[in-house]
Amino acid sequence: MAAPKKAAVGPLVGAVVQGTNSTRFLVFNSKTADLLGCHQVELTQEFPKEGWVEQDPKEILQSVYECIERTCEKLDKLNIDISNIKAIGVSNQRETTVIWDKLTGEPLYNAVVWLDLRTQSTVENLRKKIPENNNFVKSKTGLPLSTYFSAVKLRWILDNVRKVQKAVEEGRALFGTIDSWLIWNLTGGVYGGVHCTDVTNASRTMLFNIHSLEWDKELCDFFEIPMDILPNVWSSSEIYGLMKAGTLEGVPISGCLGDQSAALVGQMCFQEGQAKNTYGTGCFLLCNTGHKCVFSEHGLLTTVAYQLGRDKPACYALEGSVAIAGAVIRWLRDNIGIINTSEEIEVLARDVGTSYGCYFVPAFSGLYAPYWEPTARGIICGLTQFINKSHIAFAALESVCFQTREILDAMNHDCGIPLRHLQVDGKMTNNKVLMQLQADILHIPVIKPPMPETTALGAAMAAGAAEGVGVWSLKPEDLSVVIMERFEPQIKATECEIRYSTWKKAVMKSMGWVTTQTPESSDPTIFSSLPLGFFIVSSMVMLIGARYISGIP
Repeated sequence: MAAPKKAAVGPLVGAVVQGTNSTRFLVFNSKTADLLGCHQVELTQEFPKEGWVEQDPKEILQSVYECIERTCEKLDKLNIDISNIKAIGVSNQRETTVIWDKLTGEPLYNAVVWLDLRTQSTVENLRKKIPENNNFVKSKTGLPLSTYFSAVKLRWILDNVRKVQKAVEEGRALFGTIDSWLIWNLTGGVYGGVHCTDVTNASRTMLFNIHSLEWDKELCDFFEIPMDILPNVWSSSEIYGLMKAGTLEGVPISGCLGDQSAALVGQMCFQEGQAKNTYGTGCFLLCNTGHKCVFSEHGLLTTVAYQLGRDKPACYALEGSVAIAGAVIRWLRDNIGIINTSEEIEVLARDVGTSYGCYFVPAFSGLYAPYWEPTARGIICGLTQFINKSHIAFAALESVCFQTREILDAMNHDCGIPLRHLQVDGKMTNNKVLMQLQADILHIPVIKPPMPETTALGAAMAAGAAEGVGVWSLKPEDLSVVIMERFEPQIKATECEIRYSTWKKAVMKSMGWVTTQTPESSDPTIFSSLPLGFFIVSSMVMLIGARYISGIP
């Protein structure tokens, strides 16, 4: 019996989406933008010390290979010919920092994740070196000096890991964000792998001049980063190299975008003033500012949005970054255990329909935009005996919406023209309670595409449109018209403002919880070795001091 004929679908484009919590590979029809198949693998995060967040680069790479192979197997079972996959795009968690040995291909240290806080003292030491009247770092990069970005993570690794220092001295070390690590390996690794990144990822390192679109020697000297370990910077849409192994061997890798830029492209926000918000581990609101850099006066970042071709101009964006969004749901599931699956939070929140005056500020990694306050820590306040896990679940969802409102307010001030609606994407947008809350708290409509995988779609669009591939047209008249789901505000503006102002009070209470500590003083084993008497005497001293300050005899 003859084998069934493969379905005539195509041309197809694949997209690697390498996120903080998982890796996915998705395949799209380039003519219709329909998603044909995908596979996802969840990833491990390591927390070796308080505030440290790491991942194994080899686990990340292996997850990419696994997702590609499993997706291809699924397509084959659907009778779809995978030889029609003409290009692959890569999108990735940004700022996460990897250093590896170019001779062996082995990572020289774990990937230091964008959420990691170990570099706070490094940041404070660097801040002292910036002239008060000339913040050349921010003017060149569009970024505030923060633990968030790659340069300070790289500086910490160079200062603290002898294995890396030795590799740099011997000319064996390569640095990259996750996109660089993946592309280098997928295009051959030690056997001629391409060491590159794109402008969107480079713009998140604090080593890249967003005006000249080049690595900046003054910035590299400031951070004391050797320029020879940096990847070559390319546009977001061109052929970087070919897949050198696996089922898709020989297929060009021709798109590369940081995940938030990929979502901006996937939402088709190509016009100045268009904005999108992605709800993932964190929450990221980007507004396209066209071919000009707009510098924020309200705590937002200026970043490269995309450059869709080597000879095309770069487009820029204002960005508001929230560190903890979906991560708060994972925390409720894995750390606290009030839900067994992420989807359960919607059921709990819908059951009560209110937080009953409970507010949750999930500042687990400090506060990002618009505050940039590393001393903040998470708090739950407004508790009474009536509060139960359902109210806390509702407050957790509200926290995502309130943080988005703070960023939207800042963006409206910087842009001068308030957004009339907000386009949204990301896995969390499947939560209808969250989406309705977001519309209520913003008091503008929230618009959601039927397919939330816009990050993958953006990476696929960039790859398929690349010169030499040309299977995806980015002309406005050729882009698919998508019917959106719309959430309208359902509460009065006065109620919205009361809840928002109370949230602001909670945010203020979350600040100032930590001060810079030496690694030794933050080591919990020190406290475990102290005698019980130390804590009793310390407690008495603090109690007496508090009574004295309060005027209590």
